[in-house]
Amino acid sequence: MERARITVFDTTLRDGEQSPGCSMNVHEKLRMAHQLDRLGVDVIEAGFPIASDGDFEAVEAIAASIRRPVVAGLARACPQDIERAWQALKGAAHPRIHVFLATSDIHLKYKLRITREQCLEQARHNVELAKSLANDVEFSPEDATRTDRDFLCQVVEAAVGAGATTVNIPDTVGYTMPTEYAEIIRMLRERVRGIEKVTISVHCHDDLGLAVANTLAALAAGARQVECTINGIGERAGNASLEEIVMAMRVRPDRYPFDTAVVSQQLYPASQALSEVTGVPVQPNKAIIGRNAFAHEAGIHQDGVLKNPLTYEIMTPHSVGVPDSRLVLGKHSGRHALGLRCEQLGYHFERRELDDIYRRFVVLADRIKHVEDHHLLELIRESRPDTPRIPPAHVTVLPAAIAAAAGNAFPVPGPMERHALEVTLPSVAEHHGEQEDYLWGV
Repeated sequence: MERARITVFDTTLRDGEQSPGCSMNVHEKLRMAHQLDRLGVDVIEAGFPIASDGDFEAVEAIAASIRRPVVAGLARACPQDIERAWQALKGAAHPRIHVFLATSDIHLKYKLRITREQCLEQARHNVELAKSLANDVEFSPEDATRTDRDFLCQVVEAAVGAGATTVNIPDTVGYTMPTEYAEIIRMLRERVRGIEKVTISVHCHDDLGLAVANTLAALAAGARQVECTINGIGERAGNASLEEIVMAMRVRPDRYPFDTAVVSQQLYPASQALSEVTGVPVQPNKAIIGRNAFAHEAGIHQDGVLKNPLTYEIMTPHSVGVPDSRLVLGKHSGRHALGLRCEQLGYHFERRELDDIYRRFVVLADRIKHVEDHHLLELIRESRPDTPRIPPAHVTVLPAAIAAAAGNAFPVPGPMERHALEVTLPSVAEHHGEQEDYLWGV
């Protein structure tokens, strides 16, 4: 089966920046734009030039210095916005003007206070204006998923006729469902004249937690551009997460036979750079790039990962730029992980000795949640004071700040590059991984 090419439109610097607490200055936006360029995104939406002088300067600076990807600027469907966007973008190697206009009845009545006929004419006229300035024009009917479907077809057809090269169908308020969104994309492909000449894009918000699911459903229905952000940041509950969309396609090509130009090993560095720039941390359980995405505490999971990481990891940490999988010692951990960490700290115990340490460890872990190295060393000294310590040469002591951030997790040893059902990670202290390590499962 031929694999379709998906355009990745990153709006971290525009919609993402509108997330409370995530605003960026010119220098910070430029830094992130360079990281997005390394990541391999096709389009960088650099900002909303009419919004402020700072946003104009940021779009202008990115347009001047980032030459590979398309650089887009957002504009409302009015001449002053479009002209301001073009002034910021005209130095770009590949400029795009992104024009938007609300089309749902609730927005037309209460926000814009115009009729459908006025909306239709405004869309047509302003797309024509943008097209007179830039060859690459994107049009978005804001709140498309709550727009009357017949009217949505009319507006999209008007934008295509006026010269739009990309038509984006935004789920602005995170209202739609995957099957419904797919129906809308299929409807537009069937009913809008000239739609085959343009790229259909999708832009989903996460108010119901369905942004990524909706995006993938739209791709299956024929959309060929995804609009998304690093870490899923954006208005309210955020946007569809770039890293989740990309890795869903990489992990399940049987269901989503699509390619992107994204360099997946740059996903984690991009996430970390954004957190550093905005000061907004990623939640630990965030898919793909969260602190716990490749961390394991439950004994059954730790035992499985030590024998073959594929038992509980559907992608390699290296494939997304994460240094290694990590094991966390807590009350759910088993003897296998405990024995491994003891060996990494320089102690090797026979089974009975480890049993004694393990019993003490469980009592301690039940009380303090995460057992850090200094706790474990103290426990060993108390229970086995005469045991010699011979630190292995390969053990790396984590810096205190990293250890604290990771809950004192430690890396899984052995080769981490592996492919499905091919490579088995050599286990350490194999005699430790017995039935009692299977207490904690799904």
